[in-house]
Amino acid sequence: MDYKPQLKERYNKEIVPALKKEFKYKTVMQVPRLQKIVINQGVGAAVADKKLIETAQAELTAIAGQKAVQTVSRKDISNFKLRRDMPIGVRVTLRRERMYEFLERLIAAALPRIRDFRGVSGKLDGRGNYTLGISEQIIFPEIDIDKINKILGMEITFVTTADTDEEGFALLREFGIPFKNVKKN
Repeated sequence: MDYKPQLKERYNKEIVPALKKEFKYKTVMQVPRLQKIVINQGVGAAVADKKLIETAQAELTAIAGQKAVQTVSRKDISNFKLRRDMPIGVRVTLRRERMYEFLERLIAAALPRIRDFRGVSGKLDGRGNYTLGISEQIIFPEIDIDKINKILGMEITFVTTADTDEEGFALLREFGIPFKNVKKN
């Protein structure tokens, strides 16, 4: 079985020609593309409760479809009862097919489940990358709400090859990320 995500095919057939025309690129290789999606979840409460980090890791693995790894603290901070090398978060980096498949599920299933959703902010980082903050992991259909013991947020970072915010924004807009106050050409 040779599965190709629909967004990847749409990128090659529709998005590349549209961006090439919009920014007047001479070659297809100049068109920005999505390099990776990094999902990061900080679990500060894991300092007191060790089971919380394992639960977060299992949930993020279910959401991403790829094993999440624990992130550890780099230094001691006595005010937070934090020691060096203590697990304080989980993250997963998605590339290629899994990245496109996750993006499809995010746009089609997860984002519409956010309460009072009117679109996401259109602020990029200055280099064409975008980070989306999500306050509840329960918007993903893979998470069973009955088994949740603590609501956790996460950051989803879209890393692109775009040189400017304008190019990165156009790429993500073409993928279908619902930005606020965006009119399509």
